[in-house]
Amino acid sequence: MSMLAVRTVEKPWGRSQLPAPFMVPFGKRVGEIWFEPVEEVYSLLVKYIFTSEKLSVQVHPDDEQAKALGEYDTGKEECWLVIDAEPGATLGIGFNEAVSAEAMRAAALDGSIEDMLAWHPVQAGDFFYIPAGTVHAIGAGVSLIEIQQNSDITYRLYDYGRPRTLHLEKGIAVARGEPYAASLHRHLPPVGTTELARGRYFTAHRVEGEPDAALLAEYDGPMLVLPRRGELELAEHVLRPGDCAFAPSASAITFTPESQSIIVRAA
Repeated sequence: MSMLAVRTVEKPWGRSQLPAPFMVPFGKRVGEIWFEPVEEVYSLLVKYIFTSEKLSVQVHPDDEQAKALGEYDTGKEECWLVIDAEPGATLGIGFNEAVSAEAMRAAALDGSIEDMLAWHPVQAGDFFYIPAGTVHAIGAGVSLIEIQQNSDITYRLYDYGRPRTLHLEKGIAVARGEPYAASLHRHLPPVGTTELARGRYFTAHRVEGEPDAALLAEYDGPMLVLPRRGELELAEHVLRPGDCAFAPSASAITFTPESQSIIVRAA
């Protein structure tokens, strides 16, 4: 068993207070809690994200685009599970209608790209799969878990006047100027085992209590586990909400009937 080390990441849109068990150093604004990848599942990165302001309007390339642009060996595909949201909180994903590259560039330059995005009202339990190339922005007042390829490649198209670098040329080159597919998001009931994602790079499930035999068989290999409620045991260690650990397989974990957890494996 390997408990993943936690990295606390300051962001201008972060928060001065976070829910337990996470702590914020005095005078800082933390936006992300990263769980440092381990060698056995190095292709995966899991984060908590907490916002007090909107994130930039941004886009990520896929593997082929990242390599072609000479930046990274891998792109970034991700998914989000909203765990808390203030009243009126939204996520901007995709466009209200088809947008040409030229119109997208002009809108990024004058700021109107924000109004061209489709803003989805969110609440705890909303799940969104974000393919590479999807233009998106996380709004204020959102707490979510992000599961993604282990890549930090991000092209900012618009940042509300903040003094951070934009990446218009590369961002426009990889962005899909289209609406977000309704099939890629849904609302989960508060309890119950359910598949979250099954994509090119990772598979993830939310597990209520103990997984059944089929799920144990599917996760019979290197994986990550995040307790969301209750406690789990792994190699004589107790895992609690706020932890993330590597396990050699799901069968190595002792799940309790009252627990809820997220399990993730590379595809």
